[in-house]
Amino acid sequence: MKYLDFISPKTQFYQLSKPFSLESGEVLIGVQVAYRTWGKLNANGDNGVLICHALTGSADADDWWKPLFGAGKSFDPDQDFLVCSNILGSCYGTTGATSINPNTARIYGASFPRITIRDMVNLQAALLEYLDVKFLRLVIGGSLGGMQVLEWALLYPEKVRAIAPIAAPGRHSAWSIGLSEAQRQAIYTDPNWQDGNYTSDAPPNQGLAVARMMAMITYRYWESFTNRFGREKDEFNQFAISSYLQYQGQKLIERFDANTYITLTHAMDSHDVSWHRKNYQSVLQSIKQPTLVIEIDSDVLYPPVEQQELVDLIPNAQLGLIKSPHGHDAFLIDMEELNEMVVSFRKGLKFCV
Repeated sequence: MKYLDFISPKTQFYQLSKPFSLESGEVLIGVQVAYRTWGKLNANGDNGVLICHALTGSADADDWWKPLFGAGKSFDPDQDFLVCSNILGSCYGTTGATSINPNTARIYGASFPRITIRDMVNLQAALLEYLDVKFLRLVIGGSLGGMQVLEWALLYPEKVRAIAPIAAPGRHSAWSIGLSEAQRQAIYTDPNWQDGNYTSDAPPNQGLAVARMMAMITYRYWESFTNRFGREKDEFNQFAISSYLQYQGQKLIERFDANTYITLTHAMDSHDVSWHRKNYQSVLQSIKQPTLVIEIDSDVLYPPVEQQELVDLIPNAQLGLIKSPHGHDAFLIDMEELNEMVVSFRKGLKFCV
């Protein structure tokens, strides 16, 4: 699988010995999880910290969140046993559309089943059981990662002592679902799409590139693009912002798979903490863990009103605000400010070292 070239050689792999049941009722066999760890698990197995990645991320949290790692920082390997796993459905080592289906000996491709955020969390729980992690001091993640964080608090409340969802909602809004659908349609219109049954030598690169360009606009903010690009043009007399978006599209098609993008955006659209539970308000009110909800004031993908809703409904929640011109991606850009918030939050938790 070519996408393994994009992950750290320190990546480890765990293969489940039992079939893995999905929320849909479908069952996967031979499921593999790619993961990274930092630090050591203590004798009680209670110093775990789980880091959850976003849509096109990998288990290499020390790469995309590097400023948060180190002594006295959010993720201190001298104190915590840090775990980050590539999510179910991704293409960076965990079973997904680019994996071989044991039942057919062929790549899953379009036949990979629909999955949910809860499926991702249940697979992470299986990994932590294998690693003998009994309790998690903190579960933290941004965007799609933040959705996983909320489900951890609800699915495994006895294991999770604190959570920090960042730039994430309690459920995908019509706005976000619409943006996801537009991106998927861009992929579907690529002649190479072939209903998802494309070959490795002729993938729907143009469609995926356009989907990424659309997404990048929602990941940033008016001020960010205005300050950086304005109305400047490049050497080919093309607007600089156009060149930038094309570059971002090209970068993604070199490292990501279209069926994987479809799988994961559908999973994000399914996100609703109240699905098959009680009403939305009471579900969030049932989260008892100390919670740090971080919002980004310029986020147009998951606007601050969605994080404020979480703070209003989760009983033991506090709000952290990142003021940034960079939009949704600020949690991957303004990392020093993010680190300070998480460190301060963790210092207030009695059980944390």
